[in-house]
Amino acid sequence: MPALDWSQCSAVESVPGRLGGAWVFRGTRLPVATVIENLEDLSIDEVMEQFDVSREEIAAVLQFLNRV
Repeated sequence: MPALDWSQCSAVESVPGRLGGAWVFRGTRLPVATVIENLEDLSIDEVMEQFDVSREEIAAVLQFLNRV
């Protein structure tokens, strides 16, 4: 399976020197992978509370994942 082109998701960014260039939610240091992994066990509301990420940001990532 080819790597995802996260540059096509408006809610995330990769900044060289920030977390080793990992894809994070725009303007944060929160890795996208952390939220995705936690959504396996937590509800969206619980993830929003624990990681200070908005429902819209989570929705944008999930919509992107559903398109690929």
